[in-house]
Amino acid sequence: MNQSAEAVEATVRQRVAAAQRIVIKMGTNVIMRDDGAPAVGLIYGIVESAVNVLRSGRQVLIVSSGAIGLGAKSLRLEKAPTELALKQACAAVGQNRLMSMYREGFRHFNVTTAQVLLTEDDFLNPERYSNLRATLDTLLKLGVVPIINENDTVSTLELDRPGNSRHHRVFGDNDKLSALVMTKIDADLLVLLSDVDGLYTSHPQDDGAEFISEVAEITPELAAYARISNGRGRGGMATKIEAARIVAEAGKTTVIANGRIPGVVERVVAGESIGTVFHPHTQVNA
Repeated sequence: MNQSAEAVEATVRQRVAAAQRIVIKMGTNVIMRDDGAPAVGLIYGIVESAVNVLRSGRQVLIVSSGAIGLGAKSLRLEKAPTELALKQACAAVGQNRLMSMYREGFRHFNVTTAQVLLTEDDFLNPERYSNLRATLDTLLKLGVVPIINENDTVSTLELDRPGNSRHHRVFGDNDKLSALVMTKIDADLLVLLSDVDGLYTSHPQDDGAEFISEVAEITPELAAYARISNGRGRGGMATKIEAARIVAEAGKTTVIANGRIPGVVERVVAGESIGTVFHPHTQVNA
Protein backbone atom coordinates (compact mmCIF):
# COMPACT_ATOMS: atom_id res chain seq x y z
CA MET A 1 0.00 0.00 0.00
CA ASN A 2 1.47 3.38 -1.03
CA GLN A 3 1.49 6.47 1.17
CA SER A 4 -1.57 7.97 -0.54
CA ALA A 5 -3.60 4.78 -0.03
CA GLU A 6 -2.45 4.58 3.57
CA ALA A 7 -3.63 8.15 4.15
CA VAL A 8 -7.06 7.38 2.66
CA GLU A 9 -7.43 4.26 4.82
CA ALA A 10 -6.36 6.22 7.90
CA THR A 11 -9.12 8.75 7.16
CA VAL A 12 -11.73 5.99 6.84
CA ARG A 13 -10.50 4.36 10.06
CA GLN A 14 -10.84 7.73 11.81
CA ARG A 15 -14.43 7.80 10.64
CA VAL A 16 -14.88 4.32 12.10
CA ALA A 17 -13.43 5.50 15.41
CA ALA A 18 -15.90 8.40 15.48
CA ALA A 19 -18.97 6.14 15.08
CA GLN A 20 -21.58 6.63 17.79
CA ARG A 21 -24.29 4.11 16.81
CA ILE A 22 -22.87 0.70 15.89
CA VAL A 23 -24.48 -2.47 14.56
CA ILE A 24 -22.57 -5.70 15.24
CA LYS A 25 -23.55 -8.74 13.22
CA MET A 26 -22.62 -12.12 14.72
CA GLY A 27 -22.31 -14.83 12.08
CA THR A 28 -23.16 -18.49 12.52
CA ASN A 29 -19.46 -19.37 12.35
CA VAL A 30 -18.83 -17.15 15.37
CA ILE A 31 -21.85 -18.35 17.35
CA MET A 32 -21.22 -22.06 16.70
CA ARG A 33 -18.20 -24.26 17.26
CA ASP A 34 -17.09 -26.72 14.60
CA ASP A 35 -18.92 -29.53 16.44
CA GLY A 36 -22.22 -27.62 16.30
CA ALA A 37 -22.24 -26.60 19.97
CA PRO A 38 -22.52 -22.92 20.93
CA ALA A 39 -19.21 -21.07 21.24
CA VAL A 40 -20.13 -19.67 24.65
CA GLY A 41 -16.66 -18.29 25.43
CA LEU A 42 -16.52 -16.38 22.15
CA ILE A 43 -20.03 -15.02 22.59
CA TYR A 44 -19.33 -13.82 26.11
CA GLY A 45 -16.05 -12.25 24.96
CA ILE A 46 -17.86 -10.25 22.29
CA VAL A 47 -20.56 -9.34 24.81
CA GLU A 48 -17.87 -7.91 27.10
CA SER A 49 -16.41 -5.94 24.18
CA ALA A 50 -19.86 -4.60 23.35
CA VAL A 51 -20.30 -3.52 26.97
CA ASN A 52 -16.97 -1.66 26.85
CA VAL A 53 -18.15 0.11 23.69
CA LEU A 54 -21.40 1.04 25.47
CA ARG A 55 -19.48 2.40 28.43
CA SER A 56 -17.52 4.65 26.07
CA GLY A 57 -20.79 6.51 25.43
CA ARG A 58 -21.86 4.78 22.22
CA GLN A 59 -24.95 2.79 21.28
CA VAL A 60 -24.82 -0.86 20.22
CA LEU A 61 -27.24 -3.15 18.41
CA ILE A 62 -26.51 -6.83 17.72
CA VAL A 63 -27.85 -8.81 14.76
CA SER A 64 -27.29 -12.46 15.56
CA SER A 65 -27.47 -15.63 13.52
CA GLY A 66 -27.39 -19.11 15.02
CA ALA A 67 -30.98 -19.89 16.06
CA ILE A 68 -31.50 -22.72 13.56
CA GLY A 69 -28.09 -24.22 14.31
CA LEU A 70 -28.63 -24.10 18.05
CA GLY A 71 -32.09 -25.59 17.64
CA ALA A 72 -30.74 -28.43 15.50
CA LYS A 73 -28.14 -29.15 18.20
CA SER A 74 -30.75 -29.11 20.97
CA LEU A 75 -33.00 -31.45 18.98
CA ARG A 76 -30.02 -33.75 18.35
CA LEU A 77 -30.44 -33.69 14.58
CA GLU A 78 -27.71 -35.55 12.74
CA LYS A 79 -27.53 -33.01 9.91
CA ALA A 80 -28.68 -29.48 9.10
CA PRO A 81 -32.44 -29.32 8.44
CA THR A 82 -33.61 -28.79 4.87
CA GLU A 83 -37.40 -29.12 5.23
CA LEU A 84 -39.09 -25.76 5.86
CA ALA A 85 -41.21 -26.87 8.83
CA LEU A 86 -38.18 -28.47 10.48
CA LYS A 87 -36.12 -25.31 9.95
CA GLN A 88 -38.85 -23.28 11.62
CA ALA A 89 -39.06 -25.75 14.50
CA CYS A 90 -35.30 -25.51 14.97
CA ALA A 91 -35.54 -21.71 14.90
CA ALA A 92 -38.23 -21.76 17.60
CA VAL A 93 -36.11 -23.95 19.87
CA GLY A 94 -32.81 -22.26 19.09
CA GLN A 95 -33.97 -18.64 19.37
CA ASN A 96 -34.81 -19.16 23.04
CA ARG A 97 -31.37 -20.62 23.68
CA LEU A 98 -29.67 -17.86 21.69
CA MET A 99 -31.38 -15.10 23.65
CA SER A 100 -30.65 -16.85 26.91
CA MET A 101 -26.91 -16.70 26.20
CA TYR A 102 -27.02 -13.00 25.33
CA ARG A 103 -29.27 -12.18 28.28
CA GLU A 104 -26.99 -13.96 30.75
CA GLY A 105 -23.84 -12.50 29.19
CA PHE A 106 -25.03 -8.91 29.39
CA ARG A 107 -26.66 -9.45 32.80
CA HIS A 108 -23.21 -9.93 34.35
CA PHE A 109 -22.50 -6.30 33.41
CA ASN A 110 -25.93 -5.02 34.48
CA VAL A 111 -26.91 -4.33 30.88
CA THR A 112 -30.44 -5.09 29.72
CA THR A 113 -31.16 -6.76 26.38
CA ALA A 114 -34.27 -6.83 24.21
CA GLN A 115 -35.28 -9.43 21.64
CA VAL A 116 -36.37 -8.03 18.26
CA LEU A 117 -37.53 -10.51 15.60
CA LEU A 118 -38.12 -9.10 12.14
CA THR A 119 -39.77 -10.11 8.87
CA GLU A 120 -39.72 -8.43 5.46
CA ASP A 121 -43.02 -6.66 6.18
CA ASP A 122 -41.32 -4.69 8.95
CA PHE A 123 -39.35 -2.90 6.22
CA LEU A 124 -41.98 -2.86 3.45
CA ASN A 125 -44.94 -1.61 5.48
CA PRO A 126 -44.46 2.11 6.31
CA GLU A 127 -46.44 1.98 9.55
CA ARG A 128 -44.61 -1.10 10.83
CA TYR A 129 -41.25 0.39 9.85
CA SER A 130 -42.09 3.62 11.66
CA ASN A 131 -43.02 1.66 14.78
CA LEU A 132 -39.82 -0.41 14.52
CA ARG A 133 -37.67 2.70 14.20
CA ALA A 134 -39.35 4.35 17.19
CA THR A 135 -38.97 1.24 19.33
CA LEU A 136 -35.28 0.78 18.51
CA ASP A 137 -34.55 4.47 19.12
CA THR A 138 -36.25 4.27 22.51
CA LEU A 139 -34.41 1.10 23.52
CA LEU A 140 -31.05 2.65 22.61
CA LYS A 141 -31.81 5.83 24.56
CA LEU A 142 -32.61 3.64 27.59
CA GLY A 143 -29.21 1.95 27.32
CA VAL A 144 -30.72 -1.37 26.20
CA VAL A 145 -28.93 -3.59 23.66
CA PRO A 146 -31.40 -4.90 21.04
CA ILE A 147 -30.66 -8.46 19.88
CA ILE A 148 -32.09 -8.72 16.37
CA ASN A 149 -32.77 -11.77 14.22
CA GLU A 150 -35.07 -12.84 11.42
CA ASN A 151 -38.36 -14.24 12.67
CA ASP A 152 -37.78 -17.62 11.04
CA THR A 153 -40.48 -19.29 13.13
CA VAL A 154 -43.31 -17.48 11.33
CA SER A 155 -41.73 -16.15 8.13
CA THR A 156 -41.26 -18.55 5.22
CA LEU A 157 -39.96 -15.98 2.76
CA GLU A 158 -36.42 -15.96 4.08
CA LEU A 159 -36.15 -19.74 4.44
CA ASP A 160 -37.96 -21.18 1.44
CA ARG A 161 -38.42 -18.64 -1.34
CA PRO A 162 -37.96 -20.03 -4.87
CA GLY A 163 -35.15 -18.47 -6.84
CA ASN A 164 -37.56 -17.38 -9.59
CA SER A 165 -40.08 -15.82 -7.21
CA ARG A 166 -41.85 -12.73 -8.50
CA HIS A 167 -41.49 -11.15 -5.05
CA HIS A 168 -38.60 -8.81 -4.36
CA ARG A 169 -36.40 -10.27 -1.69
CA VAL A 170 -35.72 -7.66 0.97
CA PHE A 171 -33.42 -9.92 2.94
CA GLY A 172 -32.68 -13.61 3.06
CA ASP A 173 -29.73 -13.67 5.43
CA ASN A 174 -28.60 -11.74 8.48
CA ASP A 175 -25.78 -9.96 6.65
CA LYS A 176 -28.28 -8.09 4.50
CA LEU A 177 -30.66 -7.73 7.45
CA SER A 178 -27.92 -6.08 9.49
CA ALA A 179 -27.21 -3.66 6.62
CA LEU A 180 -30.89 -2.74 6.35
CA VAL A 181 -31.22 -2.25 10.11
CA MET A 182 -28.04 -0.18 10.13
CA THR A 183 -29.13 2.15 7.35
CA LYS A 184 -32.75 2.46 8.48
CA ILE A 185 -31.86 3.58 12.01
CA ASP A 186 -29.08 5.96 10.92
CA ALA A 187 -26.25 3.97 12.50
CA ASP A 188 -22.70 5.03 11.67
CA LEU A 189 -20.91 1.70 11.43
CA LEU A 190 -21.64 -1.93 10.60
CA VAL A 191 -19.24 -4.56 11.96
CA LEU A 192 -19.68 -7.98 10.33
CA LEU A 193 -18.02 -10.67 12.44
CA SER A 194 -17.06 -13.96 10.78
CA ASP A 195 -14.43 -16.69 11.22
CA VAL A 196 -11.98 -15.09 8.75
CA ASP A 197 -9.91 -11.92 9.06
CA GLY A 198 -11.73 -10.17 6.23
CA LEU A 199 -11.76 -10.27 2.43
CA TYR A 200 -9.07 -12.17 0.51
CA THR A 201 -8.38 -12.49 -3.20
CA SER A 202 -9.18 -16.22 -2.91
CA HIS A 203 -9.82 -18.72 -0.13
CA PRO A 204 -7.68 -17.66 2.86
CA GLN A 205 -6.00 -21.07 2.95
CA ASP A 206 -4.97 -20.95 -0.71
CA ASP A 207 -1.34 -20.30 -1.58
CA GLY A 208 -0.99 -16.76 -2.80
CA ALA A 209 -4.23 -15.53 -1.23
CA GLU A 210 -3.81 -11.83 -0.51
CA PHE A 211 -5.61 -9.98 2.26
CA ILE A 212 -7.55 -6.85 1.25
CA SER A 213 -7.47 -4.31 4.07
CA GLU A 214 -9.68 -1.68 2.42
CA VAL A 215 -12.20 -1.47 -0.39
CA ALA A 216 -12.86 1.89 -2.02
CA GLU A 217 -15.32 0.49 -4.57
CA ILE A 218 -17.07 -2.87 -4.89
CA THR A 219 -16.21 -3.98 -8.42
CA PRO A 220 -17.32 -7.19 -10.20
CA GLU A 221 -13.77 -8.49 -9.80
CA LEU A 222 -13.85 -7.88 -6.07
CA ALA A 223 -17.30 -9.48 -5.76
CA ALA A 224 -15.87 -12.57 -7.49
CA TYR A 225 -13.31 -12.91 -4.68
CA ALA A 226 -16.19 -13.39 -2.24
CA ARG A 227 -17.76 -16.53 -3.71
CA ILE A 228 -16.60 -18.65 -0.79
CA SER A 229 -18.79 -20.32 1.83
CA ASN A 230 -18.35 -23.22 4.24
CA GLY A 231 -22.02 -24.09 3.81
CA ARG A 232 -22.99 -23.85 7.50
CA GLY A 233 -24.69 -20.46 7.59
CA ARG A 234 -27.08 -19.03 5.01
CA GLY A 235 -24.61 -16.29 4.24
CA GLY A 236 -20.96 -16.23 3.31
CA MET A 237 -18.50 -13.62 2.10
CA ALA A 238 -20.68 -12.85 -0.93
CA THR A 239 -23.60 -11.77 1.27
CA LYS A 240 -21.22 -9.67 3.37
CA ILE A 241 -20.08 -7.88 0.21
CA GLU A 242 -23.71 -7.22 -0.68
CA ALA A 243 -24.35 -5.88 2.83
CA ALA A 244 -21.29 -3.62 2.54
CA ARG A 245 -22.63 -2.35 -0.81
CA ILE A 246 -25.97 -1.39 0.79
CA VAL A 247 -24.18 0.41 3.60
CA ALA A 248 -21.76 2.20 1.26
CA GLU A 249 -24.62 3.45 -0.91
CA ALA A 250 -26.16 4.94 2.23
CA GLY A 251 -22.93 6.83 2.89
CA LYS A 252 -21.92 4.63 5.82
CA THR A 253 -18.96 2.40 6.67
CA THR A 254 -18.61 -1.39 7.04
CA VAL A 255 -15.82 -3.48 8.55
CA ILE A 256 -15.57 -7.27 8.10
CA ALA A 257 -13.45 -8.78 10.87
CA ASN A 258 -12.65 -12.06 12.61
CA GLY A 259 -14.97 -12.56 15.58
CA ARG A 260 -12.62 -15.15 17.03
CA ILE A 261 -9.92 -12.56 17.73
CA PRO A 262 -10.08 -11.42 21.38
CA GLY A 263 -11.18 -7.81 21.73
CA VAL A 264 -11.85 -7.47 18.01
CA VAL A 265 -14.89 -5.22 18.43
CA GLU A 266 -13.03 -2.75 20.61
CA ARG A 267 -10.08 -2.74 18.20
CA VAL A 268 -12.34 -2.09 15.20
CA VAL A 269 -14.22 0.69 16.98
CA ALA A 270 -10.93 2.23 18.11
CA GLY A 271 -10.02 2.66 14.44
CA GLU A 272 -7.25 0.07 14.36
CA SER A 273 -6.22 -1.34 10.99
CA ILE A 274 -7.90 -4.69 11.53
CA GLY A 275 -10.30 -6.46 9.18
CA THR A 276 -11.45 -5.14 5.80
CA VAL A 277 -12.95 -1.66 5.78
CA PHE A 278 -15.36 -0.57 3.03
CA HIS A 279 -15.43 3.10 2.11
CA PRO A 280 -18.76 4.94 2.10
CA HIS A 281 -19.92 6.47 -1.17
CA THR A 282 -19.61 10.21 -1.34
CA GLN A 283 -22.87 10.44 -3.30
CA VAL A 284 -25.57 8.90 -1.15
CA ASN A 285 -28.44 7.01 -2.73
CA ALA A 286 -31.89 7.28 -1.19
